[in-house]
Amino acid sequence: MPKILMILGWRVFFYSNEGNEPIHVHCQKGDAEAKYWIDVDGFEAIEAYAYNLSPADKRTVRKIIFQHFDYIVTEWNKFLETRNG
Repeated sequence: MPKILMILGWRVFFYSNEGNEPIHVHCQKGDAEAKYWIDVDGFEAIEAYAYNLSPADKRTVRKIIFQHFDYIVTEWNKFLETRNG
């Protein structure tokens, strides 16, 4: 499970065993966890699910994703390259 960011206690990462899903990130802090689909063309982060996140937590996670959007996309592509050989 490659961790790509650790900001404000939020760990942003990919799972390495999710098959061929489109680009997305998981975010976790304590017992709160969320998954966001990344729409590169639309510069958007779409919530797939969120457990134990307050509205403020959701805003913080989205802010982290948008502040590091290009980095996340780059890391996803590197991750796919290494995984697929």
